[in-house]
Amino acid sequence: MDADTEFIRYLRDQFRRWAPIEMKRMFGSYGIFRTGVLFALIRADTLYLRSDETSAAELEAAGMEPFRYNRNDEVVALSYHQAPPEALEDPEVLAQWADRAYAVAMRVHAAKVRKAKTRSAKSRASKTKRG
Repeated sequence: MDADTEFIRYLRDQFRRWAPIEMKRMFGSYGIFRTGVLFALIRADTLYLRSDETSAAELEAAGMEPFRYNRNDEVVALSYHQAPPEALEDPEVLAQWADRAYAVAMRVHAAKVRKAKTRSAKSRASKTKRG
């Protein structure tokens, strides 16, 4: 994928109208981050937004596919779904979907942080008992 395709430049401009974002190249795709949290992907000029059960159901009902890739001869679907076409055409609609995707990403991120803290506390407790 070219470093700055027209689609990438367009989305960078649209998202920056919504909030400060950072785009990073990742595995032949782009990740879109806000406050260091990944909430969207771009692959082959297709925007995918972080999804949960509720937003995934809405997006799938509208015909939007999940992000998929092949790993060890298996197709893996991630919790990212294609953005609806109207989100690419209307900055206000994109902002609404971006808000939702970012909120999902923040919930997932917070859960990972809590899990890591719990694991770290258990590890320290285990070392204290042994020592």
